[in-house]
Amino acid sequence: MKQKIAALFHQVHGRAPTFITRAPGRIEFIGNHTDYNGGTVLGASIDRDVWVAVAPRTDGLRRFYSDYSGKVVELSAAVIEKQTGEASWINYPLGVLAALLVFKLQAPQGFDYVAVSDLPTGAGLSSSAAIELASGLAFLALTEQHPDRETLVKIGKHAENHFVGVPCGILDQGVSGFGKKDHLVFIDCKGPHFDTVPLPGSANFWIFNTHTKHALVDGLYAARHRECMEAAKALGVGLLVEATSAQVEAAKTVLSGNAYKRAKHVVDEIARVDEAVAVLKTGELDKVGHLLTASHRSSQHLFENSTPELDFLVDRLAATLNVHGARLTGGGFGGAVMALTSPAFGDAQAQAVAADYAAKFGARPDILHMKTGDGAERV
Repeated sequence: MKQKIAALFHQVHGRAPTFITRAPGRIEFIGNHTDYNGGTVLGASIDRDVWVAVAPRTDGLRRFYSDYSGKVVELSAAVIEKQTGEASWINYPLGVLAALLVFKLQAPQGFDYVAVSDLPTGAGLSSSAAIELASGLAFLALTEQHPDRETLVKIGKHAENHFVGVPCGILDQGVSGFGKKDHLVFIDCKGPHFDTVPLPGSANFWIFNTHTKHALVDGLYAARHRECMEAAKALGVGLLVEATSAQVEAAKTVLSGNAYKRAKHVVDEIARVDEAVAVLKTGELDKVGHLLTASHRSSQHLFENSTPELDFLVDRLAATLNVHGARLTGGGFGGAVMALTSPAFGDAQAQAVAADYAAKFGARPDILHMKTGDGAERV
């Protein structure tokens, strides 16, 4: 990929890039919508990435190109305004440029920029966090600045929250930034505090991308965020991580129906994350799988961010030999399902699941066999 982006950069901009960076997508292993509620979450950085190449310019122009759009977008360095239409993809690097200033860091002025990816968009694998972190590393290289990894992660989150407009927690950027091959990233989001948890070598990830709608900016994610904040306020806590299961049950009669369901999901999900960390240390992947499937059922019935397509895949996979468990991965409302499997689960079984899905919904899901990978880096 390094050679590919260097060649594309030369083709588009007529010269070699000065710096190349990459940042991985991530699998949300368990901890659905717990991050912005101050809870805990487990994620895995994967071996699919967004790559960014840059070179400085002296004329104050910023020229953006990606293999996703196929067109150059040229802006003055004086302009950091949200883009629409075909140019909307550059809101991610633009948001990072704006965030650098908020963190008292220098933003590069003129530059040429190319982004390429082997990470599918709209599949719940957080291509947005990957482009934010790869862009952040590239811009910091141009300006010869070296903030710590946590600051890089927070810059990406700030870009997503305040420029792109998605009120996400720190899961996506944290996992992309702190990822480590053959490990999961554990995040205590209230800190935030980042750690890694060894993943048994027999663990395999399969992603089934439904290509159903996964547009978080359209308000569904924001609505769930608002409902969680309202539930926390009604329970008398700052964030739902501070509530106990007993408190939620005791307040069931005074909480609205949605507030109760959202709070119960989040509080129970945080408990599942902590249990998963303990079980992973024993290597009992069947027990971990049960927690994953329980997480999906909670998303399905309590948080209501699943879809019939995702539910079908989880049902089908949970009943399949060599599958430990399955759940939606990412924000929900479409996107993808992750299955945790043994090495004995192979392409033939995956294709059989896809065929059954196609018979019901009329289109086959994409199948991706993922491995863990290292976090964002300059290459």
